[in-house]
Formats: sequence, C-alpha cells, structure tokens
Amino acid sequence: MKRPYKVRFNLGKGKNYMKWKVEGPEGVTYYNPTDVQIIMHNCQLKNQRTTAEKIHGGAHKTVCAWVRCEKLFTRTQDFLQLDAYVDSTQLKYNPRKLPHWFAGEDTNIDNLVCDLVVSIDYKLFTDKQLPATK
Repeated sequence: MKRPYKVRFNLGKGKNYMKWKVEGPEGVTYYNPTDVQIIMHNCQLKNQRTTAEKIHGGAHKTVCAWVRCEKLFTRTQDFLQLDAYVDSTQLKYNPRKLPHWFAGEDTNIDNLVCDLVVSIDYKLFTDKQLPATK
C-alpha cells in the first residue's frame, strides 16, 4: 500500500526545532505540536535500525525514524483526545533509550501497521491496543 506522507519530529536546530515535520506530495510543512494536531490514517512505523543502534551506543543523533501514512489531516481546534481512551496506546521512539519504536516498557513495534495515529502535543497515540509488555 502506498503511503505518500512521512511524519517525524524535527530536532534540527533552527526555526522549526521541536515541530512535527510532514513530507508529502504538496512538499514539506512544519507544525507546532501545541497548535496543530496531526491525524494519520493507514500508517506504518519506520526505523533505520542500524542508525538507531549507533545512536543507542552513543553516536550523535540523526534522523532514523518516522511514521509513513496514506492520508493525513490536521486540526487546529477540537483536538481528538485519544490519550484519554482506555484502549489507546502511546507510540514512543527514543534511540537513546531503545533502538526501535516501542510501547509500554520495551516491546519492539518497528513496522507496526495502524489504521490511526494521532499527535497529541509532542506525543503519538494509536487506537490500536497492543499486547501487554513486561
């Protein structure tokens, strides 16, 4: 399935530091996480594992993870509060902590496919309930 949008958190220095970066057919757009909610459909969590393992081992951070999605919408009001849903799951990525996408403690969810991923401020959530972790 074609997923034309690529969404990641921008940690590069400059005016777009700490903003969501969306690359798509229309070009590149940056969104302030507190002002805009990104709603993604038909998504997959992507990771360059070799790069992530180097960062996990102490190398300088560089881009190595993102969400690919087929459809993308933004909201500037009446945000979806997916984090309040009992069955929602927070999707996490920090290669300093673990060299893969994770939920819960340490479950590797690289390449996970989700029908829905929603940004809530600086975090990502899915309505998909994932298996229990340690």
